[in-house]
Amino acid sequence: MPEQQSDKDRSGPAEVVAEFLRRRREQIAQRWADAAVFRTVFTVSRDEAVEAGRAVAEALAAVAAAQRLEDSDADGFMVVREQLARTAQSRTRAGATVGQISAEMDALRPPVTDLLLDELAEAPAEHQRECVTALTVLMGTLRLVMLETTSIAGQELINRQRLELLEIATPVIKLWEGIVAVPLIGTLDSARSQVVMETLLDAVVEQHARFAILDITGVPTVDSLVAQHLMKTVAAARLMGAECIVSGIRPAIAQTIVHLGIDLSSVLTRASLADALGYALQQQGAHIVPQAAPAAEPQ
Repeated sequence: MPEQQSDKDRSGPAEVVAEFLRRRREQIAQRWADAAVFRTVFTVSRDEAVEAGRAVAEALAAVAAAQRLEDSDADGFMVVREQLARTAQSRTRAGATVGQISAEMDALRPPVTDLLLDELAEAPAEHQRECVTALTVLMGTLRLVMLETTSIAGQELINRQRLELLEIATPVIKLWEGIVAVPLIGTLDSARSQVVMETLLDAVVEQHARFAILDITGVPTVDSLVAQHLMKTVAAARLMGAECIVSGIRPAIAQTIVHLGIDLSSVLTRASLADALGYALQQQGAHIVPQAAPAAEPQ
C-alpha cells in the first residue's frame, strides 16, 4: 500500500484523476443514477441511468488521461455527446431551463469529489488539493459540454416547433369535390410562403383538386417578395393541373400591389372566398341558386 501511494504521489493530478475515474466508475455511476439529470430522463429502469453514468465517467477518464481537462472538444467527450444531447433534449422538453440543467450537472461533482478524497486520505494535503482541483476543472468542462448540447437541443426544438406552427397556421380545407382552399392569416415570409406552396401542392395531389383557392383576407400586408411567392404558387399549381384563385385582396393591398408595379394580370382573383368558391363551382357545372327570402307571415 505505501508503495502504491508513492506512485500516486509521483503521478500528476490529471493521471491520478483518470486512474481514479476508471477504477471507481461503477461506484460513481451508482451515485449518479440518483442525480436529477439522470433520474428524470431514464425513468424506465435505474440500470439505464447507471449505464449512462458509467459512460460519462469513462469519457471523463479518457479526457483526463489525455491531459485536456479544459478542452470541451476533447476526443473523450465525443463518445458521450450523443448521450448528453438526448439527456438535454429530454430535460428541455420537460421545461428545464439552462440554469436548472447547469445546477443539475454541478450536482454530479460532490459525490465524485467525496470518493476521490476518501481514496487520497493518506496523501499529502497539497496533492489532495491538486487532484481535487483537476477533478473540479474536468467536471466544469463536462458541464460546459452539456450546456453546449443543451443550447443545440433547444434551438432544434425551437426550429421544430416553428415548423409545426407554420404547418398548423397553414391548413388546407376541402371545400367541395375538386376544390381546396388555404386561408392565410398573419404575416407571410419566405419560410411560411414555402410551406404554403408545399402544403397546397400536396393537397392538390391528394384531393385530385381542379381548383385551389388562396385566401389572403387575413394577411395584413403584401410586399414584392410575398407577391412573387404567390405568383410561384399559382404557377406551380397550374403545373399540377389545378387552377389557382387568389381571393380576399383588400383595397390597401391592391393599392400596394399597384404601387409596387407587380403584374398579377395572369392570376385569377376574386374579392372574397365566397366569390372564389362560387366561380370554382360554376366552372365545374354547378348552378348556384340564391335562397329566396322567406315569405312574410300574414297578419
